[in-house]
Amino acid sequence: MEFDCEGLRRLLGKYKFRDLTVEELKHVNMFFPHFRYSMDTYVFKDSSQKDLLNFTGTVPVMYQGNTYNIPIRLWILDSHPFAPPICFLKPTANMGISVGKHVDAQGRIYLPYLQNWSHPKSVVVGLIKEMIAKFQEELPLYSLSSSDEARQVDLLAYIAKITEGISDINSKNWANHENKTVKKITVVGGGELGVACTLAISAKGIADRLVLLDLSEETKGGMMDLEIFNLPNVEISKDLSASAHSKVVIFTVNSLGSSQSYLDVVQRNVDMFRALVPALGHYSQHSVLLVASQPVEIMTYVTWKLSAFPANRVIGIGCNLDSQRLQYIITNVLKAETSGKPVWVIGEQGEDKVTKWGGQEEVMSHNSQVQLSSRAMELLKVKGQRSWSVGLSVADLVDSLINDRKKVHSVSTLAKGYYDINSEVFLSLPCILGTSGVSEVIKSTVQEDRVTEKLQSSASSLHDLQQQLKL
Repeated sequence: MEFDCEGLRRLLGKYKFRDLTVEELKHVNMFFPHFRYSMDTYVFKDSSQKDLLNFTGTVPVMYQGNTYNIPIRLWILDSHPFAPPICFLKPTANMGISVGKHVDAQGRIYLPYLQNWSHPKSVVVGLIKEMIAKFQEELPLYSLSSSDEARQVDLLAYIAKITEGISDINSKNWANHENKTVKKITVVGGGELGVACTLAISAKGIADRLVLLDLSEETKGGMMDLEIFNLPNVEISKDLSASAHSKVVIFTVNSLGSSQSYLDVVQRNVDMFRALVPALGHYSQHSVLLVASQPVEIMTYVTWKLSAFPANRVIGIGCNLDSQRLQYIITNVLKAETSGKPVWVIGEQGEDKVTKWGGQEEVMSHNSQVQLSSRAMELLKVKGQRSWSVGLSVADLVDSLINDRKKVHSVSTLAKGYYDINSEVFLSLPCILGTSGVSEVIKSTVQEDRVTEKLQSSASSLHDLQQQLKL
């Protein structure tokens, strides 16, 4: 069929980079001339809708000596080619979906090529070629028996809605999930912090299964020791799919570079997360994502955006360690009588953090609080954020999350709407944690100018940096 450039240009009237998109689709047509193009409404998971170009057709897949024509549907976003297509299988009524590494229960396709999409090196033809290669390793569809076809009709009705991400339909009807009572935790990153988190969680005995994803090419130090001296219920893997059905996924990876600017280092972390977060979110769609990577406020925001999870299920380790240390110093070192009134370290991790006293009644005078906080913070400054200390703090957070403790922790959470902050930034605030992540942010009954000014200043600087990142 002859490729209709002018007709396609008219369809793409609202596309930001129409000419680039038309030229690329002309290239696709050279390799796959049977694909059929149309404009249809795509429904995103937040219920927003957009008219998008999509094309359907089959790709030839050789599997165990036989050739199968796998039906697919690719949606081209209006920011193409700078954003990757959204890919689905398009099974017929007698085809079942094989849930695996690259396909979820609703037929959504996940590939490394999509996660690492970067114009101009990434193109649709290259994407389809990788799709074929992955499908040759693991066939995504199978023939249904007649007794299963009625069930497939319901699934096809769902797929026809073309809703991105998680739907209200429980995917357990379409896939064999692990028992929901299994307390599975995944630690992402085999560096010192990843190993420290693994050891601390293992020592606490809070996980039925613990997966450590080692993403480096080399085996170093503690990572190798973990492989030599097996820990019960700990699995070390380089396969992201090993994380499937985790209750909590912990990010400890960092991309370090001494010769780069701060923005360059953060952007490298963002690029690394872009390749990890969507896939890990796909494998554990109902998990809580806990970020320990630095800078924690920025990387928690990045994880939230890339995962498209609700904000309550994406948290950073924030100032939990400092808060626990501060409370210990005040009570056990300074021997201060606070009448049970808690004190928190909140805001941005590092030099810009600030202390905040909790409780509704002024048991201590304001000056006494400030003096006591200052003395405790001076003692706190000599304490470093060593990997094993952070690992213990992470294990403390995981215990509250996975065992639904309803305990208050100072963690990085979406701060918009608190302390007159209007931007989408993550800052440490006292939060009640449980199996659903943040169930409640503890609101202050007394607004202190110094606290508000400090948090607003941090929010402004974080927002400015976020605007410079390429997500």
